[in-house]
Amino acid sequence: MSEKVPLSLDKIRKPVETELENFEKLFRQTLRSSVPLVNLIARYITRQRGKRVRPLLIFLSAKLCGAITQRTFNGALLVELLHTATLIHDDVVDNADTRRGVASINAIWNNKIAVIMGDFLLSRGLLTALEHGDIDFLKSTSHAARRMTEGELLQLQKSRQLNITEETYIEIIRSKTAALFASCTEIGAASVTKNPTLIERLRLYGEKTGMVFQIRDDILDYTGSRSSIGKPTVSDIRDKKITLPLLLAMKNASPSDAKHALSIIKKGIQSKSIQWLLQFINEHRGIESSIEYAEAFAQEALALIAPFDNSDAKESLQEFVTFSLYRKK
Repeated sequence: MSEKVPLSLDKIRKPVETELENFEKLFRQTLRSSVPLVNLIARYITRQRGKRVRPLLIFLSAKLCGAITQRTFNGALLVELLHTATLIHDDVVDNADTRRGVASINAIWNNKIAVIMGDFLLSRGLLTALEHGDIDFLKSTSHAARRMTEGELLQLQKSRQLNITEETYIEIIRSKTAALFASCTEIGAASVTKNPTLIERLRLYGEKTGMVFQIRDDILDYTGSRSSIGKPTVSDIRDKKITLPLLLAMKNASPSDAKHALSIIKKGIQSKSIQWLLQFINEHRGIESSIEYAEAFAQEALALIAPFDNSDAKESLQEFVTFSLYRKK
């Protein structure tokens, strides 16, 4: 199967490039503290920047529905502070030494400082929403945060039991990734319009696109490299997390081969067994089937924004679906 070459994020950002630059300044200002250690860690965080996918979705969704307002910036701040806090906490939980190819907060300082810094970011996000009276944004992100933690715990439970199904996998990624994407696009729309139909369309677009984004992430765990995605490949199966490429390969394989694949993961991954699993996934169309699975969600996402008037924001949201489906990192 030949994959499309998606537009770069830089091109997708074009319609809201100025707003994203202003957001970066606002994000840095929001992290200022009277405590020197907080400022030191905050500077380290802001130097990394990352893709800023979630603020991008907020600004594009807002522009699709109207004119970007201060409330749009408030929503973007809330979501990015929450997202950054969860990444810091995730690195502690995973005992990760790197994040996007650079040293993690817990690796440079320690776990205790990292957890507390994550709590600081979360508190700043909550205060930002309360100071501006954005209770609807707070409700949306709180709902997403609850689903994210539930999804994480469900995945941990299933990793121990090794009895995950396609339905459970979908439930996990809908909670872990798609819930926050949905919150982003919902908040973006709600920051500029009170039309419930438009807000719901954007919320669902975010959810469907989040599903695509996470499935691609799980594909990259098998096809990417440490240099391109900032983490070791096959890290999921090392952690006994069975994701869609392996699930679909097991579905396509004979019962005996599927049982053998599962037994390898139960016993613990070795170098030889990694190669066998990668070959197993390739031979039984685990990657191709996962792409087809993601393409169905992508079509649903595109259909949700099809009724909107043509604009540069709409084009970027359409291209973001393609980016999520075929990105290389």
